[in-house]
Order: sequence, then structure tokens, then C-alpha cells
Amino acid sequence: MTMLDRCLYLVGLNLSNRQIAHEFSLNEDDAQSMTLSLRQGVVDASITSTLAGTVEIDEVYLVAGHKGQSDLVRKMSAWT
Repeated sequence: MTMLDRCLYLVGLNLSNRQIAHEFSLNEDDAQSMTLSLRQGVVDASITSTLAGTVEIDEVYLVAGHKGQSDLVRKMSAWT
């Protein structure tokens, strides 16, 4: 397993650049450069999908911005 393979594995584990640098005994700037190029390679290789035909979605209701106004939130939730 090469260093890049191990680095890609650690990036997949969602480790920070600092943790990866410590694992490889590297400078944090070098680890950041390595992970940046790996992440960019993953983005470049990803395939974008285009939806076609009929697409089904579900409804989602979000209530935000009622801090301190719980009575208003209760009234609004009673309407649904």
C-alpha cells in the first residue's frame, strides 16, 4: 500500500490534516497539500447524474426563526 493509498484511506475516515500529518510524520502544510490533491481528484472523477422523466419528492415543512415565540409555533403546527 503506497503512501497515497494510505492517505486516501485516512481521508475516507474523515481524519483532519493534522492527524494525517502526525500519522505520516509530515509537516501539516505538506499533509494539507496531499489531501487537497486527493480530494480534488475524487471530485474530478465523480460522475454527475442528470434526472430525467418523472421524479417523486416528499414534502418537508421547516419552522425556523420563532425563538422565544413558542405560542406562535404551537398555533402554526395546529393548522397542519
